[in-house]
Order: sequence, then structure tokens, then C-alpha cells
Amino acid sequence: MLEWQKRRFREHWRRKSGRGGPGRPVIDAEVRELIRTISRANHTWGSPRIVGELGKLGIVVAKSSVEKYRVRPLGSPSPSWRAFLDNHVKEFVSIDFFVVPTVRFEVLYVLIVLAHERRRIVHFNVTADPTAQWTAQQMVEAFPFDTAPRYLIRDRDGIYGEKFRLRVRSLAIEEVLTAPRSPWQNPYAERVIGTLRRECLDNVIVLHERHLRRVLRSYTDFYHQWRVHQSLEMDSPDHRPVQPPGFGQVVEFPDVGGLQRHYERRAA
Repeated sequence: MLEWQKRRFREHWRRKSGRGGPGRPVIDAEVRELIRTISRANHTWGSPRIVGELGKLGIVVAKSSVEKYRVRPLGSPSPSWRAFLDNHVKEFVSIDFFVVPTVRFEVLYVLIVLAHERRRIVHFNVTADPTAQWTAQQMVEAFPFDTAPRYLIRDRDGIYGEKFRLRVRSLAIEEVLTAPRSPWQNPYAERVIGTLRRECLDNVIVLHERHLRRVLRSYTDFYHQWRVHQSLEMDSPDHRPVQPPGFGQVVEFPDVGGLQRHYERRAA
């Protein structure tokens, strides 16, 4: 074919294909943002499923367009540990031990059982000789009459022996074990233990087991009724209603032997 004929052929088809504008029609910005939103919220969805979901909303787009605008996760599509905790917060409790020395240099062990949803200390107890059997009994006392949670977070301490595991299994509780040397995987229990130390036990000389139990009982009463928590939107584990100025003057009340205080409005 002569060179001039080739040129005429190219020009003919260039004019013909250019009449409707180049490429596919531009997708609306609102649809593009919707594709990104759906893909961020549903990491396991592929492009065909997003196309199908958009179709049910009356939006017809090509799979290639979804591929272009969808947001792909940078890491693993499986949920993170934090997301796992957040998704099951109502079904979780945590347990952990911490030690308290007495005035006579004895070591007492405190077991804390914490419900995640409202940060409630549902049970605690003190012993000088923790065993798997003693720890198993604490689970029964913490969750009587079919009140057991679905999941129990704990570390891999040897105190949680065979008797403990059998008792937990009999309560239909599934154990979630943290990784070795990873206290951050049991954050709520670690946080409440830190709170107990800073606000109470670091300021008390413990005399003996009964004394420690009495101090902890006094503090947990204050903790549940009066202490506000950022994670609860500045509420207490036992809901604390707001008292408007019309209720009266602000009055200070001591708690935990004067270590803590709470404030209420009382009519004159």
C-alpha cells in the first residue's frame, strides 16, 4: 500500500473514533468515593462483589472501573488483635495476677477478673498460695448461675494448670491465650492493675491478707460507683448520672479511707 493511502486510512479512523470523546465516560465523584468507602469497610470483598453491590443500589459500573478506584489493604486482610477485641468486647473478660508485699515482707497474690464492656471488676480475691485449683474456684465464684462470658483472655502462666482449664471448659468459656511476653495483648487487665497500684496500693502499707482484701473492697466500690473513665465517655462502670446545678451545692466526700474523693450535689 502506498504511503499516502496509509496516512488517509489512519486519519479516517481517527476522525471516526474521536466523535464520541476518548475512552469510557467519566464516573461521578460520588460513585468513586462510594467504591472507596465500600472497599475500605469490606477488605474481603473482591471487585465482582462490589460491582454486584453497586448494581443493587442502581449504579452500573464495569469491573475494571472498580479495580481502578477500590482501596486495597496494605497488610493482611484478617482483622487485627485490636479489632478482634473491639468486635467482641461484650463477650470478653480478662484475668491476671499481681503481687502485693505486706509489712512483714510476705508476698500476697491478687487475682483480678475484669469484664471489658464496662471495665467492671467482677471478682477479685487474695491468697498467699495460689494454685490451679484455687484459681479454678475463683472462676466459679465470679460467674455463678450461667453468667459466664464467651471468651477469657489470660497469659500463659503455669498457675493456670489442668484443673483450671477443665473448670473453665466446664463453664463453656473459650480461652484466648496471649503470646509469650506480650502483656500488651491483655491491656484492660494490665490497665486496671496499674490503676489499683497508683490510686490505692502504692499509698497503703498492707498488714495482712484480710487487710488487703478490705482495702481492695473499699477501692472497688469507689471504682465502680464514682471513678470516671475516658473509655466510657467519662462515665463510671456503674452508670453515674449527671447532676445539674439545680440539684444543689457541690459537696466533697472521702473514699477509701481518704485516699480518694468523689463529689456530689446536695440540696442545702
